Amino acid sequence: MTGRSFVIAIDGPAAAGKGTLARRLADHFGYALLDTGLLYRAVGRRVLDRGGNPSDPLAAGAAARALRPENLDDPRLRLDEAAGAASKVAAIPEVRAALLDFQRGFAAHPPDGKRGAVLDGRDIGTHVCPNADAKIFVTASVEVRAERRVKELRERGLDVIPSAVLQDMKERDARDSSRSIAPLVAAADAFVLDTSSLDADGVFAAALQYVALRNPTGA
Repeated sequence: MTGRSFVIAIDGPAAAGKGTLARRLADHFGYALLDTGLLYRAVGRRVLDRGGNPSDPLAAGAAARALRPENLDDPRLRLDEAAGAASKVAAIPEVRAALLDFQRGFAAHPPDGKRGAVLDGRDIGTHVCPNADAKIFVTASVEVRAERRVKELRERGLDVIPSAVLQDMKERDARDSSRSIAPLVAAADAFVLDTSSLDADGVFAAALQYVALRNPTGA
């Protein structure tokens, strides 16, 4: 590839494994990586820190417009409170509009002179980068994803109730899939990768094979 960035779009619901896959693909190809979910988590976190409601368009829109790159380094963005707030602010058109240009600019002009970009999110292949060179929709059953999230949270030393994690994930899936603006759905031309019975290495191998077909030169 010459003259433009090779873009890999990775979408899917929470705890399907898309974040791990995105990092491995970015490392393998030497591409820039953007976890777009952190943008929405940072907006949601900012609203919560100011005592606001993440579902309030005015509060969420103001937080999105004020977002700065350094806000993405907050370790609290990895916690479920920020994830729940992210799902709410992501349904607000003003928030999505404020963050869209940032994401598209990253894909078109990856930082540090990288030859390509990997964007991980909910609507990259359908809305943010509909012309992405490779699109992967990573999914798994909600039960498997809830088990993974419980394991992850317990490894962080958090006390969690599995049934509550499962219910929260179902509610987030419903919000993400039913919102009127850029809902969570696989692009028509995406490679759908079900990770329910695969480990990280199996997921990476399947994705790498697909991307290689889309980018045979490895550029």
